[in-house]
Amino acid sequence: MTAGPRSTGLRRLTKRAQFLNAARGNRAGRTAFSLQSIASDIAEPGVGLTVTKKTGNSPERNRIKRRLRAALRACALQLQAQHDYVLVGRREALTLPFSRVVSDLSSAIAKVHAKPRDTGDQRR
Repeated sequence: MTAGPRSTGLRRLTKRAQFLNAARGNRAGRTAFSLQSIASDIAEPGVGLTVTKKTGNSPERNRIKRRLRAALRACALQLQAQHDYVLVGRREALTLPFSRVVSDLSSAIAKVHAKPRDTGDQRR
């Protein structure tokens, strides 16, 4: 299968089970969205977007999804192979500057892949 002009090498998550699976993984919350990530068996990264009806009416939800899709394309090189990612959009994604959304996504990706820190709670 040949890649189209809009292809980014990312696989779309379409099944509910894929979204629920990602919800069990690592999370990073930001002002405009929450990022969920979990390891996968498939080589290319999988990406899913969701925006609940509580967020607004359908034009607003669609605009949030368009902005988050564009931010994902901007950060596509940071997404790791064999991982699934789900972005849960928030209403603030409409008003934040796009450069801030991209930088927040970049830092969220780094956070979900960071090694857990030793908290030093080991008591003798």
